[in-house]
Amino acid sequence: MRNPSCLAIILAAGDSTRMKSRRSKVLHPVAGRPMIAHVLDAISEAGVSEAALVVGRDADAIGTAATGTNVQIETFLQSERLGTAHAVLAARAAIARGYDEILVTYGDVPLITGATLRAARTALADGSGVAVIGFEAANPTGYGRLLVKDGELLAIREEKDATDEERLIRRCNSGIMAISGRHAIELITQVSNDNAKGEYYLTDIVEIARARGIATSVVDADENELAGCNNRQDLAAVERFWQERRRRELMLSGVSLIAPETVFLCHDTVIEPDVTVEPNVVFGPGVRVETGAVIGAFSHLEGAHVSADAHVGPYARLRAGSRLARGSKVGNFCEIKNAMIGEGTKVNHLSYIGDAQIGSGTNIGAGTITCNYDGVNKHLTTIGSRAFIGSNASLVAPLNIGDGVIVAAGSTITADVPSNALAFGRARQETKPERANTARKTSRA
Repeated sequence: MRNPSCLAIILAAGDSTRMKSRRSKVLHPVAGRPMIAHVLDAISEAGVSEAALVVGRDADAIGTAATGTNVQIETFLQSERLGTAHAVLAARAAIARGYDEILVTYGDVPLITGATLRAARTALADGSGVAVIGFEAANPTGYGRLLVKDGELLAIREEKDATDEERLIRRCNSGIMAISGRHAIELITQVSNDNAKGEYYLTDIVEIARARGIATSVVDADENELAGCNNRQDLAAVERFWQERRRRELMLSGVSLIAPETVFLCHDTVIEPDVTVEPNVVFGPGVRVETGAVIGAFSHLEGAHVSADAHVGPYARLRAGSRLARGSKVGNFCEIKNAMIGEGTKVNHLSYIGDAQIGSGTNIGAGTITCNYDGVNKHLTTIGSRAFIGSNASLVAPLNIGDGVIVAAGSTITADVPSNALAFGRARQETKPERANTARKTSRA
């Protein structure tokens, strides 16, 4: 049996008025990624490979944000805002191609999962002509209510059109639904705007379908999964729900989060089992942490790879291009940028290592910095294995320091150092007896 063909229609034409933003709300990030991209991932997970993207403002930017997934996208412009049924019909040319199923969702519902969308598709396969995704609301105010009797969906009533009795119903409409492709255009074009707002509600197709003897049903999901974003408060809530869900997944996979509510993850953060993450850690984009590593409290990582059994922090910052080999350590108040830290190497205290390659078993003393920027270009510092860089050393790139080198504390190193050499780069100390008293008297005078 062939898999039924399915077109996802994503409604993303909102003006972002309540978001009070210069850009479309579907471009605002959740876990470091535009909302619309999260929705497309869910669509792909539901087995859908084609989508019609209905947009208004920022059409090009939304189209760009929607790329990079496994879903082929076609964009349609909705020039007027006359309701959800009107928005879906903006993609009428795509619907008319004759898909078996039409899946309608929204670009500002980034927590929707592929499993829930697939369940709606399954309801169509089981005989429904329309399958609506609903939820039990803690506070149903503002939502359309699902009128269900004996397990069958009879209608969806918008709150402004609901009776007092219907407003007591807590089972609500998410707005997301699956429609049989055979009936889609017929049902949607029958929707009228005879309601309190004078809009064309897609939800009316439930009653239209039932009047034609077409079965309708409800697929239930968690309320948080169906949360949408209309303003910045909603956006913060969705971010919180996403973080809670991802933290739970990581902990169940074997990651120890000491204070999970204080750890913030990105959409592409990868943390392997047996990693320990201490409180107040932020993961930016592009981070991978291998098994056995420890990420100390108050650390910030982005674009970094932390290998097995390495230790980061507390109070460390790993910037883009940081690579920590097995068993290495970057300690408190250190910053690493575009640098490879070799196996077992330690950068323990108050150091900046940028644009560098450091071999294995090397020790970088407190206060060491790589002077990598000359005001125009960035330059490379290479340090070999088993070297010892004394505290408060300034390494002026480009620079090559060999294996087994010792650099004296307080040195400024400007020339290459061969392997096993001892390098000094500082002025000779002079001590003037009793001159401190003379200096103080002069200052007071």
